[in-house]
This record gives sequence, structure tokens and C-alpha cells, in this order.
Amino acid sequence: MDRVTAFERWGRVAFRRRRRILMIALVGVAIGLAWGTGVLGQLQTAGGYDAPGSQSERAAGLATSAFGRDAGDAVVLYSSRDMTVGSPNFRRAVTSTLAALPRADVLSATTYWSTRSPHFVSADGHQTYAVLELRGTSDGARQDSFDAIHARLDAPGLRTQVGGLVPTDEAISTQTSSDIAKAESLSFPILLILLLVIFGSLASASLPLVIGALGILGSFTALRVLTLVTPVSIFSANITTILGLGLGIDYGLFMVGRFREELRRQGSVEDAVAKTMATAGRTVLISGVTVSVVLASLMLFPEPFLRSMGYGGVLTVLVVMAAALTVMPALLSLLGPKVNSLRIRPAVQRAPAPVEDGAWYALALRVMRRPAAYAATIVVVLLTLGSPFLRVAWGGTDATVLPTGATPRVVTEALNHDFPGNPTSPIEAVIRFSGPVDGSATRTTALAAYVGRLSRTSGVLGARVTGVHGDVARVDMGYSPATNSVAAEAIVHDVRAVDAPAGSAVLVGGQTAELVDTLASLSNTLPWMALVVVLATFVLFFFAFGSVVLPLQAIVMNVLSLSVMYGVLVWIFQEGHLSGLLHFTPDGTLNPSTPILMFAIMFGLSMDYEVFLLSRIGEHYLATGDNTAAIATGLQRTGGVITSAALMLAVVIGPFSLSGVTFTKMMGFGMIVALAIDATVIRVLLVPATMRLLGNANWWAPASLRRFHDRHGFEEIDGRGADLVPVSLGILEPTGAR
Repeated sequence: MDRVTAFERWGRVAFRRRRRILMIALVGVAIGLAWGTGVLGQLQTAGGYDAPGSQSERAAGLATSAFGRDAGDAVVLYSSRDMTVGSPNFRRAVTSTLAALPRADVLSATTYWSTRSPHFVSADGHQTYAVLELRGTSDGARQDSFDAIHARLDAPGLRTQVGGLVPTDEAISTQTSSDIAKAESLSFPILLILLLVIFGSLASASLPLVIGALGILGSFTALRVLTLVTPVSIFSANITTILGLGLGIDYGLFMVGRFREELRRQGSVEDAVAKTMATAGRTVLISGVTVSVVLASLMLFPEPFLRSMGYGGVLTVLVVMAAALTVMPALLSLLGPKVNSLRIRPAVQRAPAPVEDGAWYALALRVMRRPAAYAATIVVVLLTLGSPFLRVAWGGTDATVLPTGATPRVVTEALNHDFPGNPTSPIEAVIRFSGPVDGSATRTTALAAYVGRLSRTSGVLGARVTGVHGDVARVDMGYSPATNSVAAEAIVHDVRAVDAPAGSAVLVGGQTAELVDTLASLSNTLPWMALVVVLATFVLFFFAFGSVVLPLQAIVMNVLSLSVMYGVLVWIFQEGHLSGLLHFTPDGTLNPSTPILMFAIMFGLSMDYEVFLLSRIGEHYLATGDNTAAIATGLQRTGGVITSAALMLAVVIGPFSLSGVTFTKMMGFGMIVALAIDATVIRVLLVPATMRLLGNANWWAPASLRRFHDRHGFEEIDGRGADLVPVSLGILEPTGAR
């Protein structure tokens, strides 16, 4: 049984079992609503960004085993306009407040008065801070401890502001959840209006939204199951929303449009469903597998954050694809001709217009008359727009990603500005000697000499021993640059190059060292991710189209599209252009995790559009052998679908660009840019120009691979298909569907 027959037969099975399929889907919806939507409360709200097994992680582990956990879980900033830190009333207000905190939630509170360290006093003397270590063996447990004491941190007569790791993570998580809810509430009404304009029928317009909603509910349920066996980041909810709704609408738009074509041409609803599955269903399967494999490449990274994004992305794509291939044909079977009911404009019967009269066909011919000029100009422009990426500087994430005025951000900015030397996030050297340090003049002298060498290291403001326990010693170093800056990273590299004391091993850790190790881990894994994505794309496209040229062309097109996205990210979010308009504060760097995640999402979605386009071009080429006509016909039949799908995905992503969290805003804005470039310049102009230049070579493969494809590849579908005519907004609608 060949692959086309399998899709056709499945279409007929779906037609006959439509009510059973829909009943099973309703049960799934009930489970998703009752249980799956509770996933947001089960997702990991903090951590997951650091490289497992790195030097900084091992340094933290050794320090914890020797001295106990010494984390600044919460930093409480106390300030007064009138009193200085040296005032007895200032001291009494702070110490009495901290002493009253329950030991069940706070393990320790470190202050100026407990250490007498000048680092705890601001330059003007009117501010100090307390570092709290919260009880809990996990991020969630420490957040529970913080929530229990948050309202009890106010000191009488002083201004109290709370920041630090736990409050910052909680603020980012809260803002993210709010952004997701806002995105969904804004997206659905706009999407429904756009779909009504595209299809002209409420029945047709609702079907892609149904698949999108099923995708989100199904992936939430799958994510909740996943949380039972592994930690999953809260930000996987973002990718679930974007991909679930976006791909659901993509696939729904493609399949509903094809069904309306086939309904006009076929003799029965069953035949129309079978033909839709043999054409659009096949394309959806190829697209879904390609997108899921690309997203699965995120699982190569050891960082839990990116791995959980991979889990969430793959689950979402598989759920949406399954819904499109099961629930959609069942719904179409149930509706039949009523798919065009509840119209917002009167039906108009007219004879089908020739495909050659379409606007997209004419545009393709115009481009293919001067393909070299179009291709050269577009490539130069795209590379120019992408050139700022050559200046990229990688950095980390702190409270400055929050909106101006958010309390954790205010505390972080005050610590950076008023307390020199990054006192709450020092660079730490943890030294393990061959024997106990105390009582050994040799080891004590070696440690002192090492501290002296560290103090003379460029960028280090001072080094001091902060703990000795048995054979382990810890040295803290201050420095001026921002914790997540490139300059601070350079200091860590210089510190690690300092000779260790004789007979010892040194591990350098701290927040900046964690960033250095994470960047190294990401850079080591990134080539493997790229290799997997390229090979998977090549193999899947070869199985789909039987060509070794089309996969290479698709990969090059995607690289050009993504280069523009990355160039825009650097120009705006690293260098700060348009920061006032977009309401964020640039810090001169980009966190690499977000661009990597964006690469996986946008590469997959770009392949989605490429599959749509090449499938229709391939249909006509198989039927006629005319490469130029096939390109023009393929664009005529999918240009509106691709631009419509991209427009609606932009509506889904758009609200994220309004987020109060900078990296979420960056993801939303950057993906909108990539969508706009990909669905217009790349697919509508550059692909036709390139395929015209290549001619019949587009479909070339060595004879041995061609024979292999003939035996094992996806069977090609026939070249028959309904013509389309242009309607409003440049969107296409099947002729006679009105």
C-alpha cells in the first residue's frame, strides 16, 4: 500500500468514524480543561539556565559541602533620607525586624552589623542591605519560604525594597504568566476576524481556531504529564501557546482551504475528505515531522531550560499535527457543504478563473523574467540587514529584564550603582588543599600568596578569604563591571588563569562564572544542533520531494531569513536602538538562550511554509514537467495561504512583543520580523527567483538516490488541483466557494 493510498484510506476512515473521533476529542478537551490547564502551577519558575557539571557548578557544590549553602536568595535594601547606617535607630529598626523572622523560613540573615564589612554600606551612608538565606532544598521551596516572610520584611521608619534571586525569579514568572493570558485574550478575537475575512464564513473560520485550541489544551496536558518525571520551565508555556495556536491555524487554514477546493470538484463529501487528506494531510505530516525534529534539537543542550523548551515544542507540534490529521477530517466530514455556512457576505456563483489570471501567478512571472537581478538584490539587502549580528555580545539575565519600577530591578540597580564591587555576587575561588589549612604554615602561606595574586589580577578590586573549613578555603573577589557584562566575563577568565596554590585544586564560581560556563556549554553544543537540523531537514525534504537540491535551497533560504532576525535583535536589543519606543533597558548584551530558542522555532516554521509552497509546485511539475509554470502555479495556490498564515501567527506572537520582560519582548519582536521577511521576501520573491535560475536542476538527484526515493520516499501526489482567484487583503479563496 503506497503512502498516498494510506492517506486517502485514512480520510475515508475518518469520514466513517467521524462521530467516534469527535467524541474521543471531546473527552480529551475535558481532561485538558480539568487537569491539563493546571500545568502552570507545576512548571519550574526559576533556574535551569546553568551548565550541569561545569566548573562553577562544582565550585558551588564544594562550597556548600564545606560551608553550607551561602546563597543570596533575597536581598533586602533598607534606606533612609535622614538617618545613616551608623544611627542606633537605623540599626535597631533593621536588626529587630530580621530577628523576628521565623527560623522555619529563614536560615540566616547577613548584615553590616553581623559582618562589620564596609561593602554593606552605600557610598552616601544612607543605605544598607541584608542578605537572606531561605529554607528549602529546591527553587520552589525557597519561593514558598519567601512568600511566607515577604510581608514581614518592612523595617519601621525605613524604606524597604526586596530583590535578589528568588524575588526576581518570582517577578519574572508572574509577569510571564500575565503576558501569556494577555496574549491569548488579545489573539483569539483578532484571529477570528481575520479568518472571517479570509474564508467569508463563520463555520470555516472557526475550524483553524478549534485545532489551535486543541493544540494548546493537548500540549498543556502532555506538559503536565512530563512534569511528573522531569522539571519543565515555566517558559515552555510560551512556546506551547505560540506553536499550538500558530501551527493549529497554519494546518487548519491549509486543510480547510483544500477541502473547499475538493468539495467543488469531487462527487461526494467522502471523496473530498479523502482527497484533502491525500494532499493537504500529507503536507501537514511532512511539515509536522520536520518542525518537531528541528525543535527536538533543543534536547541536545545540557541546560534544563533549553531541554524543557524542546520537550514542550515537540509535544505541542505532535499534538497539533495529530489534531489536524484526525479531528479536522472528522469535522470536515460532519460539516460537508455546511463548511461554507454562516457567511458574512452573500455567496456569489461564478465560473472558475484560469490560474494564469491570478495576481500571485503574475508576480511570480515578473520575478522569473529577471531572476538574477531579483536574487542578487534581495540577498545583498538581507545580508546587510543581518550584518549587525557580527557585533553580537553574549551576556546573562538579571532583574533589569523587568519593567522600570519593578522592585527587584530597583534593588539590583541600587546595588550596582551605590555599592561598588558587586558585593552580593562576587567571583568566588574555592580551593581544596591536600590537607587541613589551619595549623599548616605552608598551606596558610600558599593561600595568602594566592590571595595576593588574585588581588593583582586586572579588574579585581580586592580579594579576601571568607571561609576556611578543613582542607577547603574560599576567596571572594570584587569587581566593577556589571555581573553579566562581557568585561566581567573577561575577569573570570583572568582569575581562572592565576596559578593555584601549590598542592591544591581551584574551582572558580559565582554568578559571572556561571555565565561564562553556560556560554561555553552553549557554544560547544550549538554546532551539533545545527548539524542535526541541517541533516534532518535534508533527509526529510529528500524523502518528500526526491531532490537533493531543494533541501539545500531551503536551508540557505532559512539562514538568510534568520540572519535578518538576528541582525535586528543586535541592533535593537543589544545596542539599544528603539529602546524608548519599545520600553526596555538595553545592557549591551544578548542572553544566548533566547536566540537559540528562536532559531529552533523560526527554522521550523520557515520549513512549514516551504513545505506548503514546494508541495504545490511539485504537484504541477509532476503533471507538466514545466518548471517555470509549476513555480508560478505553486505560488498562485499557496502565496495567499502562506501570507495569511504568517499574518495570523504574527497576531499570536504580537502580544509577546508588548511583554514587560525584555527577553520575552525580544522573542516576540524578533519572530515578527522573521515572519514578515520569510513569508514575503523569501517565499514570494527569492524562492521563485532561485528556482527559476536552477531550472529543472531543482528536482535533480543522483540516479542511485532517485531509485532509493522511488522505493522508500513519500509517494508524490498527482498534479490535479483547483485554481484560485485573489480576494481582499491579497488572500486567496477557492473559486466557487462563495
